[in-house]
Amino acid sequence: MLGNHSSATEFYLLGFSGSRELRHILFATFFFFYLVTLMGNTVIIVIVCLDERLQSPMYFFLGHLSALEILVTTIIVPVMLWGLLLPGMQTISLVACVAQLFLYLALGTTEFSLLGAMAVDRYVAVCNPLRYNVIMNSCTCNIVVIVSWLFGFLFQIWPVYATFQLSYCKSNVVDNFFCDRGQLLKLSCDNTLFMEFILFLMAVFVLFGSLISTIVSYTYIISTILKIPSASGRRKAFSTCASHFTCVVIGYGSCLFLYVKPKQTQAADYNRVVSLMVSVVTPFLNPFIFTLRNDKVIEALRDRVKQCCHQFRN
Repeated sequence: MLGNHSSATEFYLLGFSGSRELRHILFATFFFFYLVTLMGNTVIIVIVCLDERLQSPMYFFLGHLSALEILVTTIIVPVMLWGLLLPGMQTISLVACVAQLFLYLALGTTEFSLLGAMAVDRYVAVCNPLRYNVIMNSCTCNIVVIVSWLFGFLFQIWPVYATFQLSYCKSNVVDNFFCDRGQLLKLSCDNTLFMEFILFLMAVFVLFGSLISTIVSYTYIISTILKIPSASGRRKAFSTCASHFTCVVIGYGSCLFLYVKPKQTQAADYNRVVSLMVSVVTPFLNPFIFTLRNDKVIEALRDRVKQCCHQFRN
């Protein structure tokens, strides 16, 4: 416990409760998820960089999305794994807590900006294919990616700064496996109602701002696909968007439950489950979504494996 109107210099992460055996099972499960996430997303980045068939805007954005997934999960999961091995609560310094929360939110904001840009890219590819290479040229793609990264990091400076300007006099025990903003606000002895409302509006701006471009793009995409006379043509057109659409549903669905709510100080168990979806499950699933449903990526991956096997035999 902290004294009245004092500021914490460190926090304790409560993490996961349960027996030692259960914590070891959780450790093994999350460690497996983390390794697959790292390997799967790294493979996508390498293939996109090396294979000439994947030198297009869609896969350029996919490479950056995979890099974001690696970074997001690396910011959260190693700390969580270490906490599962400790017998008690895990200590995290104020500086580490600030860095973790800022990077987590900044990378998440960047990811949603990029998902919105990918939706527009699919709209141009399906609805305006003859001008696709002109509109989505390398200069446009680079600008979109740079703006997405800058926006994500600049947008989260004030929310994180304001969070750690609060006085933490109630406790310094965070009821989550990482420095969750909702749980941090719970610990403050200040009146956070106005701040929570501002954070709610900012979350609405980020999520619905990128979601609107996604909804509008897919409205036009579906309308265009339905006008294609042949079933094979419709199937081929939709297959180019299926991976992105699946990723959007999982990503937006999780974050809408986590951040777009007027009351940021939600129940700890609720936040813990949704945070796992965002930081562990979604990055784990994305490599499978973008490879198993994409013929070009599967073909490129198969060729690279054959090439590696051939070189190994020689």
